[in-house]
Amino acid sequence: MNSSSWLQRLSFTLFPGVCLLCGCPSRRALDLCTPCAAGLPLLTTACERCALPLPAPGICGQCLQQPPPFAAALVACHHHHPVAGMIHRLKYGGDLAQAAPLATLLAQRLEGRDTPPPEVLVPVPLHWRRLARRGFNQALELARPLGRLLDIPVATGLVQRQRATAFQVGLSRAERRRNLRKAFRVCTSTLPRHLALIDDVITTGSTLEALAGCLLDAGVDRVEVWAVARAGLAN
Repeated sequence: MNSSSWLQRLSFTLFPGVCLLCGCPSRRALDLCTPCAAGLPLLTTACERCALPLPAPGICGQCLQQPPPFAAALVACHHHHPVAGMIHRLKYGGDLAQAAPLATLLAQRLEGRDTPPPEVLVPVPLHWRRLARRGFNQALELARPLGRLLDIPVATGLVQRQRATAFQVGLSRAERRRNLRKAFRVCTSTLPRHLALIDDVITTGSTLEALAGCLLDAGVDRVEVWAVARAGLAN
């Protein structure tokens, strides 16, 4: 055990945290007690391209017919209780304490990959009006602790959401795609060759497809998508 691991275990023993779900003591970096952590809806089998839950490893029919522009999607959990509630409290309740354990879940999902890591993490941007109303970007709040855990820098000024799109909740896949036309703009000519987009939940993937397409058109070679949760089915 290295010195940092030993010091971390000592700190959890002397100053136990509190589980974010049940309030019981937690001596884990995840800020969840052992029983709550054991009940997390981990996504273990999914489409290699879009992370849609599948009964067996492989590529879903939709991606076989029409592959997304991003090269791969990696997701930690199903969008089920209690992860869905943690994301909701972060995104709509302003409970920023949820970001670190959610980022830790995603970092654990990425352990052991044999693919070279991306050069930067790019949180999915909000339009400035929505950012002003909410007060924070939940994707950025997730990207910051994730970047520290993985030792990958976070790029916040690389791409901009230039058009205020309608809320995506309740829209079909086709409606989401129409809603996102020309929504993003790359803000720099100095681009990484390989990056990962960070988001909280993948639903239909339309936002991430539009953003990835914009970045690839601008000259990025490989775009991956990393998210905390995946909704069960695309429309």
